[in-house]
Amino acid sequence: MITAVLIDDDSNLRNGMKGLLALCAPQIQIIGEAESVASGIEVIDKLKPEVVFLDIQLNDGTGFDILEQLAVKNGKSSAHIVFITAHEQYAIKAFRFSALDFLLKPVDPDELKKVVGKIHEVLEKNNNYAHIDLLLENIRKKVDHFKRIALSNSDGIHLFEISDIIRCESEDNYTKFYIKNSKPILISKTLKEYEELLTEHGFVRIHQSHLINLAFLKSFIKKDGGYVIMADNSNLPISQRKKEQLQEMLTKQLNN
Repeated sequence: MITAVLIDDDSNLRNGMKGLLALCAPQIQIIGEAESVASGIEVIDKLKPEVVFLDIQLNDGTGFDILEQLAVKNGKSSAHIVFITAHEQYAIKAFRFSALDFLLKPVDPDELKKVVGKIHEVLEKNNNYAHIDLLLENIRKKVDHFKRIALSNSDGIHLFEISDIIRCESEDNYTKFYIKNSKPILISKTLKEYEELLTEHGFVRIHQSHLINLAFLKSFIKKDGGYVIMADNSNLPISQRKKEQLQEMLTKQLNN
């Protein structure tokens, strides 16, 4: 069994979540509950659960306040945190950049099963929790343009500067990251998910299999169907429908 506590200021939602866990993830044992920042800190300190299901909005503060205060009090938490939220679009974006698990209310059973599967992997690998520090850093700064990203694979969780990512390549339902001064890293998420995160950071999807950082683009070659040469000397094809878009972007950069 995996021990867990549930922190939410709505008792009906706590009961609903307990019922859903009993149905979809009977291996998760709820050993404690809390409804506020103060009681949440107390129950985590006292019971030391392996997992914390943590609502963002609480009556006396937020789930982030609990993490901040626990960090000050005890150092890094050893519990795996799963955030639960009804909206908080900014926070969801921060979660995705920080490789943290979250569930949207109302909680979907299939999404819950996916998160529980990941919990098993994380607890088995004893992953580090530096990505929580990254989340808190982004939340504190209240910025909408993050500088670092956490990438989680079978080895653990790795933090990289977004500006050091040269390109991303699709491999079925995985994405391979090519990063400056680092070995390639394979992540079990689709290229589309990272396209959504990285487009505003100067990345362009030039092909169904390739997402590139324009800062590392060396050459745009129009012959032979069209391709680009990147700073790592890779030659990548450009799809027909992306050629015009890429040319417009490069022309705009030159004019600026």
